[in-house]
Amino acid sequence: MPEHRLKSLTPLGHDKPKTTTHGPITITEIVDVALASLAIRRDQAKAFTMAATAIGIPLPEPGHYKANSTYRAFWLGPEQWMVEAPFASHEDIVAVLRPAFGATASITEQTDAWVRFDVVGSDLPTMFERLCAFDLRRHGSGSSTRTMIEHLGCYIVIHSDEKFSVIGPRSSAHSIDHALLTAAKSAF
Repeated sequence: MPEHRLKSLTPLGHDKPKTTTHGPITITEIVDVALASLAIRRDQAKAFTMAATAIGIPLPEPGHYKANSTYRAFWLGPEQWMVEAPFASHEDIVAVLRPAFGATASITEQTDAWVRFDVVGSDLPTMFERLCAFDLRRHGSGSSTRTMIEHLGCYIVIHSDEKFSVIGPRSSAHSIDHALLTAAKSAF
């Protein structure tokens, strides 16, 4: 029988997450989170909300993001959220969430479908106005949205004035990384 020695790689194809700094901006590839989409099934809103509250999953309003010590979530659409949790404790995030929600939710594993970059620095709106149409100067901490970056549907999550996350298709990780660095070089 053949012996397979598999080695996991980051979305950018490296052994370790990539970090790039340009001027006041640092762009970091994030690989230590598990992702799942969570949607309320028909006529299950009350039971779904009770289950989410019981296990501590925040359910933000449209255009928002909420976090606690274990779970972070941002709104995707009516009665739908993307949930993040630490990969170390939630590698199989669906198996962790399914017992709590039962038949009240549709839960889909999303971890390997997306790449996340955290962008940290001062005056981030100056950089992001070169990337997308989301007016970051009008939105503060706890905001999120889906927008286009380099013709790709991406999510932007505003953690604070000096930390944003960009979540986009994993298959386009190199394009998103390039766009972020190009915008940082253009702005600073």
